[in-house]
Amino acid sequence: MKKIYLYIIFFITASAVNAQYYLRGEIKDEKNQPLQNVKILLHSNNHIYYSGSSGGFGITTNYRIDSLSLSLDGYEAKTIKVNCEQWQYITLKVLPSNVNKNRPKLISVAKNFEHTSHLKWHIDDETYFKMVENEYVNAYKYPNTGFSLNVNKASYSNVRRFIKNGSVVPPDAVRTEELINYFNLHYREPEPGSLFHFESQLTSCPWDMEKQLLFLNINAKKLNLSMVPPGNFVFLIDASGSMDSPNRLPLLKAAFQMFVKNLRPIDTVSIVAYGGTVGIWMQPTGGAEKEKIIKRIEELNAVGDTPGESAIMTAYALARSVYNKNSNNRIILATDGDFNVGQTSEKALEDLITKERQSGIYLTCLGVGMGNFKDSKLQTLANKGNGNYAYLDDINEAEKVLVKELTQTFYAVADDVFLNVKFNSNLVKAYRLIGFDNRRDAVEDSTIDLEGGEIGSGNSVLAVFEIIPGSDKLFHPDVLEKDVVASIEMRYSLCDDTTQLQLVKDCINNYTDFELIDKDLQFATAVTMFALKVKQSKYIKLINWDDIRRIASASYNPDSYLQTEFLQLVDKAAEIYSPKKKKRNKRD
Repeated sequence: MKKIYLYIIFFITASAVNAQYYLRGEIKDEKNQPLQNVKILLHSNNHIYYSGSSGGFGITTNYRIDSLSLSLDGYEAKTIKVNCEQWQYITLKVLPSNVNKNRPKLISVAKNFEHTSHLKWHIDDETYFKMVENEYVNAYKYPNTGFSLNVNKASYSNVRRFIKNGSVVPPDAVRTEELINYFNLHYREPEPGSLFHFESQLTSCPWDMEKQLLFLNINAKKLNLSMVPPGNFVFLIDASGSMDSPNRLPLLKAAFQMFVKNLRPIDTVSIVAYGGTVGIWMQPTGGAEKEKIIKRIEELNAVGDTPGESAIMTAYALARSVYNKNSNNRIILATDGDFNVGQTSEKALEDLITKERQSGIYLTCLGVGMGNFKDSKLQTLANKGNGNYAYLDDINEAEKVLVKELTQTFYAVADDVFLNVKFNSNLVKAYRLIGFDNRRDAVEDSTIDLEGGEIGSGNSVLAVFEIIPGSDKLFHPDVLEKDVVASIEMRYSLCDDTTQLQLVKDCINNYTDFELIDKDLQFATAVTMFALKVKQSKYIKLINWDDIRRIASASYNPDSYLQTEFLQLVDKAAEIYSPKKKKRNKRD
């Protein structure tokens, strides 16, 4: 009898432990219209579900009380606690700016995230384009691939911001090529009379010894600052209410004031400010009047809504009115990207900027802030506005972008730059372009229709391919063959000239063991591994943080503050992504 009693207790207890509840409900908007495909994160198991065509959902859970996080493009994200014994009536509010209404619906690596990771990331009202990580391409079937080159570096400082704050980085915020090229590694001065210098290097792949890495390195000529054309700059500064925090408008004011101190008398600055209304804050003023310009910048205050569309149109109108064909005509937009008046979607802004692309006026975007930072908008504006994009997470980054790398950031040497790579399928079985995920396009014949990017003075651009050799013995230091592994065709045009030029080079089989290649390329490999690890790429699962730190510490330049800081970033990321489990107390 005692045994039967114990069995009864056991089964009752087991049933309680394994009890399942069926959480049901419906999701609607403020007009009582059902919302389909709302992303539902169940906190108890970190699984993601979606609402049906009628807005309804049904989820099995082991807990009577659970929590949900709900999100849908164009609507405010919401986190709620739920009682599974009650029907859930959930309402989502439309965002004031309807930020993601027209965002391209690309396949996202986040769809696999629920199966590959237990980590959560919180981006509040920030927006990032959905990105597809490049897959391996059959070199025999598709020997050609093309991608545009640019000097955007925003992703690195944005990733740094997340990690310094102790947060997991949203995978879509990681643009691997921008992390690699943040450091301007392996710069080689072009020959006299040449605009570019090109090198390639073949080596082993540290995270998969059955594969190789092919580095492509393009270096742009450095312009002598005393010889560069006059700068005709229009500062387009967001002074709206959303900019009222220390890491927004005050940071931008300090950044622009540093920039102004380096102006020459032949340079000109105008200021358009927007916050509630749009206006010309300062008419064109010569670079010799530094105190006047700095004073006007200091007088800016954050107030009002964000009429971004009207502000952009005003800035372009002003830039056209003072346009000088012999000058560097450039708008510098500084904002958190949170436009909420007028045309606010990425598509509408893209259409607006595309109309101005051929005007000869460049656009540089400087992003700031967190919580409602619109990376997707600024990326769209920079790419379509014939310009570049940086994210300022602190005053040191502002000094790097606006002072130390002034000519790289603001003085282009070539426009519409893109690279076409044709692999020798007799030597290469398959290849994978690392990074360039949202711009890369593998094509069968040519890349003539690709839209290129801007390359600034003194820039070193690295592109990395992961390749599968066609023969086990092909790439080996003892079997150096002079066969061409790939041929490169770089197309570009000079500034203010639509004539297309090209640079054609061959990548010979110059395989070198990884430990013997240039230290800059070793460090670039560590940064690549770091980016893929933070992105939680399926292509680098077997590598741990110690492997990344080992390569970085063996190759970094101790005289470089940025490279030294990168080592600290690796350590901090390791704590976030691979936290050490605390020992449980015996009483627990």
